Amino acid sequence: MVSENSSCTSLIFTYGTLKRGFSNHVLLQDLMRTGDAVFKGSYQTVEKYPLVCGPYRVPFLLNMPGSGHRVTGELYAMSSRGLARVDELEGTSRGHYERLPILLIPAGYGNESGNNKENEEDQAVLTRAAAGGITCAAEAYYAHKSFEKEMWMKNGGKGFGIYSDKEAKGYVKRKDRPQDLSFLDHVRIFISSPSD
Repeated sequence: MVSENSSCTSLIFTYGTLKRGFSNHVLLQDLMRTGDAVFKGSYQTVEKYPLVCGPYRVPFLLNMPGSGHRVTGELYAMSSRGLARVDELEGTSRGHYERLPILLIPAGYGNESGNNKENEEDQAVLTRAAAGGITCAAEAYYAHKSFEKEMWMKNGGKGFGIYSDKEAKGYVKRKDRPQDLSFLDHVRIFISSPSD
């Protein structure tokens, strides 16, 4: 693992295929080898967010705080060069995802039971975390606002708290998807298709 790198100043929360053990993590491994990324640990969102799958089991975090679950993922510090490469993968210039702020806490803090059920005790722990400086401001890649509401409705207003092997089953890598349509075309088809 690469040691701390002073050029890695942007904090990015990954929740899907960029995490360790998933298909796009090879990009982060490459960035860590070149000193353009540093793994900081497992983190969880302070607020609940919808995490859903779209076409080809591609994960999307929806910028709809208060809905869904507290999402668990991984935090990386990145250089500007590393950030540019991840922005390219996530299609920020093509309207696939938007990189926006998110507030995090170390994974498991305030959720020792491992479930996402919010209760008064859980809320008290989160309040203490915020007061004690345990929270961490980062950025995450959210589904583009042009389709996030439709993506939430398509998923029946239900999401999950962690993108695991179960949710990733059936994921299709970009190179293996039909190339005659853009990714946004695939999103539109997915959203407009009848639900199973």
